[in-house]
Amino acid sequence: MASTLAPPLPDREIATPKGGGNGRGFAPFGGGGGEPRGRPGRDDRRYYTGMMLGLGAVVMVFAAFTSAYVVRKGLSEDWLPTRIPPVLWINTVVLLASSVTLEKAKRALEDAGRFRRWWWLTTGLGVVFLAGQIVAWRQLAAAGVYIYSNPSSSFLYLLTGTHGVHLLGGVAALLYFALKSPSEPSGTHGKTPVGVTALYWHFMDGLWVYLFLLLLLWR
Repeated sequence: MASTLAPPLPDREIATPKGGGNGRGFAPFGGGGGEPRGRPGRDDRRYYTGMMLGLGAVVMVFAAFTSAYVVRKGLSEDWLPTRIPPVLWINTVVLLASSVTLEKAKRALEDAGRFRRWWWLTTGLGVVFLAGQIVAWRQLAAAGVYIYSNPSSSFLYLLTGTHGVHLLGGVAALLYFALKSPSEPSGTHGKTPVGVTALYWHFMDGLWVYLFLLLLLWR
């Protein structure tokens, strides 16, 4: 029985989803029809929104600590004011200076040399601040003031220690960018990660000023 052969189909382009060949509307690594990779504006908002949510959680933690501090002081008969170690004054100046140098680094983002100098200086100031906190705790211990000595000293250790842990995270981020691809121009780090790191650092700076004034004026 003779069979009939179907005519060959005409050549035509294979349709691909808009934005690339993965069928999900975007092209990995910027492929697919010349579409630009990602949406920088949307990504920026996502990173900043994530950071703001994280900082909101930090605010809630320290707001709870502040409330407990005020209530405990008001209701306690065994509250003894704790003398603030003098090194904390120096630490405050150091941390304020680090915010200034960090802004200098941000403004020099396109200049690799200047960016790295200011960024490393900021990182160094952060390390100096953390070292100063350890010195302050040692001074308290040398004076016989420990975390369980009285409610006032307990809150001093709690507030400065919790802030120190959060600032340590900021120092880690600063070190990460300081060590990342040192041979590349600073602009390749990207404005968004640098900006998000700076936002976190400035917040920790302001939070420390608040805590310092609380411990100093509400002893």
